[in-house]
Amino acid sequence: MSEELLINVSPMESRVAVLDNGVLGEIYIERHHKLGLVGNIYLGTVVRVLPGMQAAFVDIGQSRTAFLHVNDMQRESRPLVSKSNKVVDITDDKPIAVPEVDLAISPPVVSAQSANVVVTASKSLIQHRLHESQRILVQVTKDQLGSKGARLTTNISLPSRYLVYLPSSDHIGISQRIDGDEERTRLKTELNSLMQTVNLQGGLIARTAAERMPVDKLEEDIYYLVQLWRTICARRQEINHHKSSELIYQELSLPLRSIRDLVHGDTEKVIVDNEQIYAQVREFAKEFVPFIYDSIVHYTAEPALFDVHRVEEDLRDALKRRVDLKSGGYLIIDQTEAMTTIDVNTGSFVGGRSLEDTVYKTNLEATHAIARQLRLRNLGGIIILDFIDMLEQPHKDDVLESLQSQLTKDYAKSNITQVSELGLVEMTRKRTRESLGQQLCEPCSTCQGRGFVKTAETVCFEIFREIMRCARTYNSPKKFTVVAHAAVIDLLLTSEADTVADLEYLLGRVVTFEVESLYTQEQYDIVLD
Repeated sequence: MSEELLINVSPMESRVAVLDNGVLGEIYIERHHKLGLVGNIYLGTVVRVLPGMQAAFVDIGQSRTAFLHVNDMQRESRPLVSKSNKVVDITDDKPIAVPEVDLAISPPVVSAQSANVVVTASKSLIQHRLHESQRILVQVTKDQLGSKGARLTTNISLPSRYLVYLPSSDHIGISQRIDGDEERTRLKTELNSLMQTVNLQGGLIARTAAERMPVDKLEEDIYYLVQLWRTICARRQEINHHKSSELIYQELSLPLRSIRDLVHGDTEKVIVDNEQIYAQVREFAKEFVPFIYDSIVHYTAEPALFDVHRVEEDLRDALKRRVDLKSGGYLIIDQTEAMTTIDVNTGSFVGGRSLEDTVYKTNLEATHAIARQLRLRNLGGIIILDFIDMLEQPHKDDVLESLQSQLTKDYAKSNITQVSELGLVEMTRKRTRESLGQQLCEPCSTCQGRGFVKTAETVCFEIFREIMRCARTYNSPKKFTVVAHAAVIDLLLTSEADTVADLEYLLGRVVTFEVESLYTQEQYDIVLD
């Protein structure tokens, strides 16, 4: 599989498209006036502690307060008292190479009874760890989604090209995408050795890009991350006396972030259509991703970059409810507040030898389209897949295996259940930012996001009922004027003309009509004359 990265930059936004063998697989969009928050580190202020939810709301200077759950907080250490009455953290078994920072942990209570006894047990309840107006260092793990504020953690993580540094952890982990016990053991051994060499306190995670990387490259990453953490700590100390919430560290811009996170061994080319960003990307790649440096191309041709590669067309299709399959089948994708449902239909496909064979082939083809649409639309949370019912168990197993195989290309973590008796597959996909539809669209002003409007006939009947209600309430009006959408007025003057005549005779009042072009089909007014 070959990949290409297309980076389109305009004064309004930056967009990065990932092409898999020439087909759009993923799209990332960042509006310059509304930058994403994931990865940003803030010195926030606790606004409210909720013991019942074991969570807290934290002000980080955004339009909505952010959410911090106790499970996303750094675990408390167990303090001891030394002979000099200095509190010592017994979890620290390595020399400290970076400044220590209090990450929202309340000061331990020291007992004076003995200088060599454990003071207190760790308090895990959030009301014992946080209080209102407390300043805490937090990192955003999920952007604001709809009416929900950003999701926070106090477990800071700093990514580089090959590693992720965890200042508040002592864990050394290896990416699950790295296969082979020998390579995983090598990385763990070398990371352990490097941490001891530089006296590094904290934990490290080897990213997928670290596979088969020489030790000197890993060492460069470690020094970079240590220096970055020192800068963050110094910045925190500098603004600690400020009363307002402050941004301490901002993630890289989308073009540079895509070079760091999306480029790998299968990436053949990176095409950039902005000269300034092209220079920045080349400089960044030269230092952090040198193998892709010579494959970075500046696009200067007349047709727009995304038009040449059909990205704009695929982007428009990704906002549609229906996705057509090559065989003639199709998917229907509906995203709601609680979950996303994907319905598989055979459509015009009748090429199988039997009904079971037709259904089986359609479902298999659908697994490829579903995996692509999940990545392209960035659908997350709970997802229900309604495959066409299959009778044979081997067919169900094949479809599920195909879906799991296709999802291995996805960067977001997902969990899949077995096919149920109704042919449904329940799955979850990690959600860290808004979906493509949420990012580019807003609820329809006519239907308010329902996806449908009342028929003209339904509105006509509502108007009749409202006229009768007004006639009973007000005795003085001699005439009613109905102001409504053209389609409703047309129906009142044609198909419902007899009903209007009967209503005028029953009420003894004249009913006239007036078209208002600015009204939606559901809007109307009744004027009393």
